[in-house]
Amino acid sequence: MLKVENLTAAYGKVSVLHGVSLTVRKGQVVTLIGSNGAGKTTTMRAISGMLVPASGTIRLGQQDITGLPAHRISRLGVAHSPEGRRVFPTQTVRDNLLLGAFSRLTFGRARGDVEGDLERALDLFPRLRERKDQLAGTLSGGEQQMLAMARALMLKPEVLLLDEPSMGLAPILVEEVFHIIRRLKEEGMTMLLVEQFAAAALGVADYGYVMENGRIAVEGPAVQLQDDPKVRAAYLGGGH
Repeated sequence: MLKVENLTAAYGKVSVLHGVSLTVRKGQVVTLIGSNGAGKTTTMRAISGMLVPASGTIRLGQQDITGLPAHRISRLGVAHSPEGRRVFPTQTVRDNLLLGAFSRLTFGRARGDVEGDLERALDLFPRLRERKDQLAGTLSGGEQQMLAMARALMLKPEVLLLDEPSMGLAPILVEEVFHIIRRLKEEGMTMLLVEQFAAAALGVADYGYVMENGRIAVEGPAVQLQDDPKVRAAYLGGGH
């Protein structure tokens, strides 16, 4: 479904990614873990078109999407729930969700039942239903995170990119977010997950990659990585 090969990327003259390769198969949840600054968010930004790679290839199915602008990659079916939420604070919750379906309402993707999908998103995130007419900027941090995830789902994506969905959340909300990720997995959603709580990420994922200094250091089935002594020592000792 999604295949990244030998990806390199930089911010100006500062190289961040050094030959990253990873695969996310249809229906899989794949997690990318590693310390801060390892290159996880940069990988996500390169996949979604927010950053143009220096070299390497990114394929969605049979289509080469390397270096395409973000709006074109979105139309092809890659939805990105970014680190830091990035909701539209002066728009209502409902309007934020409809903006997630923008390419369905205009061009690029099949329209389908947008209102039905809006109702489904509100069912999946009941807190948002209670606040659907409230301005997004007035939501709590946890509610904004749920809104960012729900907005990404409104694209009806082929692949969902989740970048640090638990960042800054209270433990009870972290549990809620991972419950939703598990539910999406059961429904067959294809996901690439970047997450600070490595144990929780590996607990929900099928396959995992460990990044160090812009490179993939270790990879394997999530269960195998959970039992890897080096991975446990580095990332799971204080895991969630």
